Amino acid sequence: MKLRSKAAALLLLALAALLLTLLSLRAGRAEPPAPPARPAAAPQRRPAPAPERLPGAGALPRAGQGARRRRPPRPRPRAGRRGAASMEKLARRSGESRSFQAVLPPELWMHLAVVACGNRLEETLVMLKSAVLFSHRKMQFHIFTEDSLKPEFDKQLRQWPDSYTKKFEHRIYPITFSVGNPQEWKKLFKPCAAQRLFLPVILKDVDSLLYVDTDVLFLRPVDDIWKLLRQFNSTQLAAMAPEHEIPKIGWYSRFARHPFYGSTGLNSGVMLMNLTRIRSAQFKNSMIPTGLAWEDMLYPLYQKYKNAITWGDQDLLNIIFYFNPECLYVFPCQWNYRPDHCMYGSNCKEAEREGVSVLHGNRGVYHDDKQPTFKALYEAIRDFPFQDNLFQSMYYPLQLKFLETVHTLCGRIPQVFLKQIEKTMKRAYEKHVIIRVGPNQMH
Repeated sequence: MKLRSKAAALLLLALAALLLTLLSLRAGRAEPPAPPARPAAAPQRRPAPAPERLPGAGALPRAGQGARRRRPPRPRPRAGRRGAASMEKLARRSGESRSFQAVLPPELWMHLAVVACGNRLEETLVMLKSAVLFSHRKMQFHIFTEDSLKPEFDKQLRQWPDSYTKKFEHRIYPITFSVGNPQEWKKLFKPCAAQRLFLPVILKDVDSLLYVDTDVLFLRPVDDIWKLLRQFNSTQLAAMAPEHEIPKIGWYSRFARHPFYGSTGLNSGVMLMNLTRIRSAQFKNSMIPTGLAWEDMLYPLYQKYKNAITWGDQDLLNIIFYFNPECLYVFPCQWNYRPDHCMYGSNCKEAEREGVSVLHGNRGVYHDDKQPTFKALYEAIRDFPFQDNLFQSMYYPLQLKFLETVHTLCGRIPQVFLKQIEKTMKRAYEKHVIIRVGPNQMH
């Protein structure tokens, strides 16, 4: 009886052990269904804006493959940073994207100065308009004018469309001369023209500056002439173009009664200046054996040569750089193209190759019929409606006007005037379409 009881107990224990083993095996088989829940939750760990990285049809499958391989979602942030950096670089180059320009530090702005007195209000506004139309980086306009013109300058500039006024700031200054007799300086040549000699003294916080006469028009971005500052060597502190290319027909080489730079002299209508260097330099001169600072030199120089000079402040600049030729960078005539370059035959070879970059309508050619090509360009920019298409509203009408001038001295070479402005307008249009509209929206 005892043996049967022990056998029954052993049988019960064996059955219990078998039951536990079966239960554990069953529990082990029940666990595998859990893994499908993990892949279902996996997309939640993927960054949501994946389609923005690659808007094509294959973007989402690639993102899914990356998730299944459990690769960290690093490629997209890297691409985003690269994209932002490249867009920032593009915005700095093209000037079309305001988000980056708005934070451009003021020391990186371009500075443009002009002196306008008498009846030069409209001419000056057209010059500033040409600068704003084509340039990329932000600019600071320094306008020196008479008290009677200040309100009109301020009013007109503030009426320009917001998309253009964002590209510049302007300051208006009175006409002042820090040394000598102000009345003498005012009457030196054209009204107030001598003010340009005092820009290094007045604009003490400005490092570099582009000065232009009121009758100048930019046919390409100001950025391009501003880049010439980088080409100055260690002694150069200003840049100007020659007054003429051919000595035998140049004014200085034939008529000057005072020293002048080079073989044909300099034209000061477009003058690029490193003001910091000018303020710190000591200039050789014909008055004392030692050097003189810029401000200390101006009035004694005028007193010595006032009976020999014809073109006022431009003659004084020629005298200064005659004694200090190492201080001057000479840029090609395409950056200061005047009627003299075409009315005696085409003698600016750089403009023939590259096109006119900066047009200088001296001799009053914007306002008479002596050189209709110059007048046509002036009127095209003056009358261009802001926000219109540059090709339709400016370039095509300009071509038609040029057809009417082929019988004139300068009209015989229309390609010289049109080549650069066509390139400039084409670049402006393409950047507008690519950056503002987007290549995928072009039809």
